[in-house]
Amino acid sequence: MTGGTRATRAIHEALPPAMREAVDDFAEHLARVRNRSAHTVRAYVADVVSLLDHAVRMGCSAPGELDLTVLRSWLARQRTVGAARTSLARRAAAARTFSAWAHRAGVLPTDVAAPLSSPRAHRDLPTVLRADQAAALVEAPDRRPSATRPAEATGPAAGTHPDAARPDAAGHRDDSAIGATRQDGPAGTARPEDEPVRLRDRVLLELLYGTGVRVSEACGLDVADVDHGRRVVRVLGKGGRERSVPYGVPAQRAIDDWLRSGRPALVVPGSGEALLLGARGGRLNPTTARRIVAGYAESLGLPRVSPHGLRHSAATHLLEGGADLRAVQELLGHSSLGSTQIYTHVSVERLRAAYRQAHPRA
Repeated sequence: MTGGTRATRAIHEALPPAMREAVDDFAEHLARVRNRSAHTVRAYVADVVSLLDHAVRMGCSAPGELDLTVLRSWLARQRTVGAARTSLARRAAAARTFSAWAHRAGVLPTDVAAPLSSPRAHRDLPTVLRADQAAALVEAPDRRPSATRPAEATGPAAGTHPDAARPDAAGHRDDSAIGATRQDGPAGTARPEDEPVRLRDRVLLELLYGTGVRVSEACGLDVADVDHGRRVVRVLGKGGRERSVPYGVPAQRAIDDWLRSGRPALVVPGSGEALLLGARGGRLNPTTARRIVAGYAESLGLPRVSPHGLRHSAATHLLEGGADLRAVQELLGHSSLGSTQIYTHVSVERLRAAYRQAHPRA
């Protein structure tokens, strides 16, 4: 087993050989056959390792000895130690996925987890900007003399752009980051070297809100993924699913300005075909993109928002404007319509709020 936390690897190594082999084969199935992301593989494998460790403690010595009683006992124990409903739902999903795979692979005589129910995860309504707030955020880079201002409240030093090099949660530095802090020039004027970053920020914000793509999808775009004639971008989403997403005239202008005057100033031999670049020329990192969005939002006094918040806002505004739910599902790349339906709840809540505020009989 590769990857995972030290504790997960230690538990994996302590499992009986047949169970270790089953975990490794399951991980390969998720990565190579199901084409799941590395994050999803790590999460599911950690859950399965925990399940099999619990099974061993209940007297099982091979994965074929798993039964529904063991699965329910494992979930009950997770709840006892304080696991959230969302965590329990994911762990139950991991157990069902493992059980179905193990049955098909001949590791389990039956799909023992098929009847396993899981707690319904609580789903908070997402934070959504108003249309005017979203427009202000997207246009923020054009209203500032320098692209460095938004990070003043959040950056490591005054005048530091969100692109500035600093470790992420794992202690790694973003390859695309600026090596030195950027500051405004005399009398608040922008320095020429800041202009490419400002143009990049505008493209990033336009794409996140104008298309509703995930931040990882935006950062993964290549130059060739932009179809200027049809004004669509080719996006590689979850599970390797590809889709085409339209964008508007403002985004087209931002892309044109970036490709003409911004990207050539940042490109380096190692840039490859990446559409969005960090200030050192590497592909823009999603962590850096999140800091950029948060910095601009904070500088405007907007509610705390992330790239996913812009995605929520785009979907909600589409539905409020009369878009069909299934069309929004396709645009967002949701595999299930149920994932898209949460945005109808957001719209209903707004309608209720307007009713309570304006109707004399509310």
